[in-house]
Amino acid sequence: MLPDACKKPHWLPDTARPTMIPDFQSCMRPLLNTLTDGRVYTFNEAFEQVCRHFHLTDAERAEKLPSGKQSVVRNRVYWARTYMVKAGLIAAPGRSEIQITERGKTALIQSPDRINVKFLKQFPEFVDFHSGKPKPGQEQSGGADNETDTDPTERLEQAYQEINQELIDDVLNTVVGRSPQFLERLVVELMQAMGYGGWSRESGQTTQYSADGGIDGIINEDLLGLDTIYLQAKRYTATSVQRPEIDAFIGALTRRGARKGVFITTSRFSRGALEAVAGLNLSVVLIDGQQLATLMIQHNLGVTVKQSYQIKTIDTDFFSDD
Repeated sequence: MLPDACKKPHWLPDTARPTMIPDFQSCMRPLLNTLTDGRVYTFNEAFEQVCRHFHLTDAERAEKLPSGKQSVVRNRVYWARTYMVKAGLIAAPGRSEIQITERGKTALIQSPDRINVKFLKQFPEFVDFHSGKPKPGQEQSGGADNETDTDPTERLEQAYQEINQELIDDVLNTVVGRSPQFLERLVVELMQAMGYGGWSRESGQTTQYSADGGIDGIINEDLLGLDTIYLQAKRYTATSVQRPEIDAFIGALTRRGARKGVFITTSRFSRGALEAVAGLNLSVVLIDGQQLATLMIQHNLGVTVKQSYQIKTIDTDFFSDD
C-alpha cells in the first residue's frame, strides 16, 4: 500500500496533467510559423492556431492573470506578437491584424527551433524598445541578458516602460489614422487638458480649415484674450517636418504679433526645423509624435486605466513605540 503522502488527492481527476501553458518566448516561433503563407491574419485567428499548436485545454485557455482581466495564454501570445512586431518580424497593417515580413521569413530559416528575446536582440529597433533608450550620461542597459541580476523593482519598472511604449505607439498610430481636422481638435483639447486656458472650456478653438493662415488652433490663456497661444498641427507619417514649415509658422506668429506658439506633428522634426526655433524672441515649442502620444497618456486623453498596481513599503511610524 502506498504511503498517504504518495496517494493521489481525491479531488484530482484521472485526466489531470500539469499545466502546459507556454511562456511568451515559447509562443514566438509557433505564432510566426502560423503566418508563413503571407496573408493578413487577425490576432484572434493567429491566437487560435497557437493554442492548437500547444494542444491547450479549455481550462488552460481560461486560466486568468492575477488581475482577472485577461487569460494567461492570450496575454503571452500578445506579448510574443508585440516583441516580434518591434523586431520587424511581423507587421501590423491594421488594428488587430498581423502579417509576416520578409525579415520574419528569414528568421524562420535562421532559427528553425526557437525564437526568443536573445534572437530578437540582433535587431537594433528591438533593442531600443526592449532596453529603453538611455538618458544622457547613462549607459545602455543590458536588457533581458541581465534580468536575473536585477531586483524586482527594476524588473517591474522595465515592464511598465515596455507596456507604456506599446501604448504610446498604439495611441500615435490611432491619431495618424484619423483626419487632419481631428488632429487640430485634439491639440486644442490637449493644451486645455494640460492647463492652458483653464479658465473655461471655451478658451480654445480651431480655426477655419480653408483659410487658417498657417494657424490651426488658438488658446486664450485669460478671459480677455490678452495672452494667446497659437497652434499648428501636421499629420505626417514617414515625412519629417522641415525648416521651411517652421519658418512659415514663425512668420504667421509674427504677423499676428504673437509671442507664443506650439507646433505639433505626428512624425518628427528635422535638425533644421529644431534649429529654426533656437534663439528666437518668440516662445515656440515643437512637439513630435512620441511626445504627443506621451502627453495624451499623461493627461488621460484618449486612454483609460486598465489596471492599477500599488507598491507598498513598511510604515516605520506605525511600529514606533513613541
